[in-house]
Amino acid sequence: MEGTVDGFRYGLVTPVAAYAMACLGGALGLRCTVRSLSGARPRKPGWLALGAAAIGCGIWTMHFIAMMGFQVAETRVRYDAGLTLLSLAVAIAVVGAGLFAVGHRGSRPGTLVLAGAVTGLGVASMHYLGMAALRLDGDIRYDTVTVALSVVIAVAAATAALWAAVTVRGFLASLGASLVMGVAVSGMHYTAMSAVSVQVHHSGGSWAGDSPATLLPMLLGPVVFLVVAGAVVMFDPLLVLGESEGRRPAGRRSRAAAVRPAGGRPRGAHRSFGHRG
Repeated sequence: MEGTVDGFRYGLVTPVAAYAMACLGGALGLRCTVRSLSGARPRKPGWLALGAAAIGCGIWTMHFIAMMGFQVAETRVRYDAGLTLLSLAVAIAVVGAGLFAVGHRGSRPGTLVLAGAVTGLGVASMHYLGMAALRLDGDIRYDTVTVALSVVIAVAAATAALWAAVTVRGFLASLGASLVMGVAVSGMHYTAMSAVSVQVHHSGGSWAGDSPATLLPMLLGPVVFLVVAGAVVMFDPLLVLGESEGRRPAGRRSRAAAVRPAGGRPRGAHRSFGHRG
């Protein structure tokens, strides 16, 4: 029989919380990427890796917080822990591949298109791998056209996110970009979920356990990571202000210019020849 699928079990609570996590991960990832471009070269891989982990955790956490609101009236839902955690690894890996590509090669059109396609397909794979982790008394089916649309949204969102990561400067600009990223990621998720239908079995088996109970322990680690990454951003003024490590502040430059006359020699400097004691 056809199952009664509901993606908003707790009303707006799970969509809003999921959107907030997607925005948080996006904001942290963008700021870390800006830091990697403005800081010392040996530190670039570390900042890019932190940014990839932040965005990947944000996307993954968004997905599974949203899935806490998913239910099928005729059967309980639980999740395979191995596949669920594998989907987290996939999210971080594909975002990392995209960020490292644009972080080292810049926002060239060819690089953006290729990196965006790889990252978007990876994000979609993370989503459907997470869906494969569902365990319920029935068969999950998908509408092909809607699935294709969700993949297109994922690729477009990933390309826009990578472009923003290497071009957007300033705290407020990055914040605005992260809000847009949150909309795109959430839109991809709920578009994909609209493709789902469930054919329920009548096996009479035991289906104890439900999504909140099985997902909460797995969500704890990525959420804690995002909080710690947020603390890194808060305590690094270069991340917040978007200033370059190697760039001399304007006030210091102006003072240097003030003591250097038009001829190019600082005031008070004397030629060593022609002054004999």
